[in-house]
Amino acid sequence: MYDLIIIGGGPAGMTAGIYAVRYGLDTLVLEKNVVPGQIATADRVENYPGFPSISGMELMNKFKEHAEHTGVKTQTADVENIKDEGNKKVVVTDNGDFEALAVIVATGANPRRLGVPGEDEFLTKGVSYCATCDGPFYSGLNVIVVGGGESAVTDALILSDIAEKVYVVHRRDELRACSLLQKRAFDKENITFIWDTVVQEIKGSDLVEKVILKNTKTNELTEMDIDGIFIYVGINPNTSMVDVEKQGAGFIVTDDKMKCSVPGIFAAGDCRRTSMWQVVTAVSDGAVAAISAHEYITSAKYEN
Repeated sequence: MYDLIIIGGGPAGMTAGIYAVRYGLDTLVLEKNVVPGQIATADRVENYPGFPSISGMELMNKFKEHAEHTGVKTQTADVENIKDEGNKKVVVTDNGDFEALAVIVATGANPRRLGVPGEDEFLTKGVSYCATCDGPFYSGLNVIVVGGGESAVTDALILSDIAEKVYVVHRRDELRACSLLQKRAFDKENITFIWDTVVQEIKGSDLVEKVILKNTKTNELTEMDIDGIFIYVGINPNTSMVDVEKQGAGFIVTDDKMKCSVPGIFAAGDCRRTSMWQVVTAVSDGAVAAISAHEYITSAKYEN
């Protein structure tokens, strides 16, 4: 029986582990990947304080080293289910069951893929899912933004202040983003909209050089020279293993203390409903979740 089990060893999970151990909690971090965290796939990170430029893998390793130095215990396991048994939680995994007084879900989320040829091949080589993370690398270049929702239009605006030209490719003939964002985007001289169009293929040698576009009404194919492609067709949180209140595609609903709808279960990072998916916000969530879990566990022990 542990005091606390943290599911996920990314920035949110490792931060939660560091804070939990410092608060005296017997803590175990369960992670299914040897090198966890979506940030590990980033070629360069330039917006995390204290590190002007660092690879995602290097940053994730520093989180891991810090956690290990603090005394955080980790184990590789794929979590299948979390059972709520009142005063304890049972975490069911492919490596056996683990019990704890409280659980923090920090399982992250993955960008929804287009599923087209070249997308995986050119990941971090011209294919990105985050303008805040990778936009500065495209100063003075031409990029495509795929999507028509809030994220797509917001990041198209961010990129318009960095890139020479931004093309917004959308499968419909109108945007889903709010009217204010739409107006700002339409007013930008270097943003051009390509309606009723989808990306068919991403091509290049070492880096992205071209895309094949398909008009959804005429089926006409067009080849277009481009330096980068930013994809915003949705994000999928990894939350199927926990039965708590969720919204949208499955994002966990929490209060400002990271508490879920089930007492003793907390969530942190990209898996929860939030306005921003960034390493710095995941780290903040992890710290808050650990402190809230400590309060819950202390209260539970006192009552018993």
